[in-house]
Amino acid sequence: MATAVTGRGQPANNRTSLQPPHMDSPSPPPDADRNRNRLPTLNEVLQRRTMAPVDLFSYYIYMRDQQRSVDYLDFWLDVTQHMSLCRHYVRELRRSVLVETPELEKGSKRSSMILDQFGDPTDPAGPSQNKEDDRSRDQHLSAYLRQERLEQQETQGNNQEYSPHSSLGSEQSGAPGSGERAPGSGDRAPNGERLPRASFMSNNRNGLTTDSNSPAHTVARADLRASAEKILYTYLLPGSEREIILPQGILNDIIVSIEEEGRDDPEVFDAAKDYTFQAMERDAFPGFLRSKALGNLVPPSIFARMIIGLLAMFGGFWAAFVCIFLDLPKHTRCWLILPFTIGVYCLTSRQYAIDPILALLGFSEYTFMNWSRIKEPYVRRLLTTRATMVLACTILIGVAVIVLFIFVPGKRL
Repeated sequence: MATAVTGRGQPANNRTSLQPPHMDSPSPPPDADRNRNRLPTLNEVLQRRTMAPVDLFSYYIYMRDQQRSVDYLDFWLDVTQHMSLCRHYVRELRRSVLVETPELEKGSKRSSMILDQFGDPTDPAGPSQNKEDDRSRDQHLSAYLRQERLEQQETQGNNQEYSPHSSLGSEQSGAPGSGERAPGSGDRAPNGERLPRASFMSNNRNGLTTDSNSPAHTVARADLRASAEKILYTYLLPGSEREIILPQGILNDIIVSIEEEGRDDPEVFDAAKDYTFQAMERDAFPGFLRSKALGNLVPPSIFARMIIGLLAMFGGFWAAFVCIFLDLPKHTRCWLILPFTIGVYCLTSRQYAIDPILALLGFSEYTFMNWSRIKEPYVRRLLTTRATMVLACTILIGVAVIVLFIFVPGKRL
């Protein structure tokens, strides 16, 4: 596998590398998933709870090379990454409340929302394995981000009524000789340090330290906005770089939410994400399971085996009839074993889309002549059973053809 092309936190739009995006650090599936006695679902594949050859990497390659609809999978992954970015942003706000906010501030309404709704800051940022819990968490997250956006707008409107230099003016107003402090400047702790402002996301344009722009924070609210706009301009707008087809109603709602209402919360993309998931589950995923769980070859390899098999069988039949009509001895005719064995093996591999010997050795092809180990236990058992059947069929047909042309009486013309 090649190196990863995209880090987390930014939707990717460059897919020239072999390594798909969003797959830089796959986590091993839980033990319960390792022992499943069935084929995985699409949700399990997208949640990275499966192993090769039915993992997310293999599914990405399948969507890119065979289904030719990788833009839908990229859209789903980028929306999921946007949700993770939003969760990380709120998790950092929660951490700032616990670390930097005095006890009196923790009783505020906004602090309580962060502390009560988003749990332990050490929880993983990725999606949970329970789909209902994940959806409920995203709804709480979206509600909080919408509320924060409204508070930011109100704060900016109030600041415009006073000083054009909101933070800097507040510093100057606290100097000796000034009568009053500008509203929103915040109180000071006994040690002289400034307490956090009412808004946790005030922009730091004058070098002042705020919660979201301090060195401990890696995600700002502007990053969420940029991520949402990147998804819109890359996948959704008519004529965009990698436009996907969505119902017009869903598309219009997203455009209005981002461009007119200024939203960037995860719920903006919920309908489009669900629609894309259902389309992949209905149209692409059954073919992916059929190609990876019942076979271990990709279409170019299948085509190459068909060509080699036909040429080998043509050569075998030509040599066999030469031996018969020249009345060559049987030990000479044994050379017919070579072309007939190659021909029958390649044609049966093409017919069942599986190379039985490589399948029994535990290999599956993800691109032409590139092989990976079969690690999913249930898929390994399926392919072993199917490979044994195909190999027995190959031996049976090959022996029948070879015996026929070796022992048939010759007649010299």
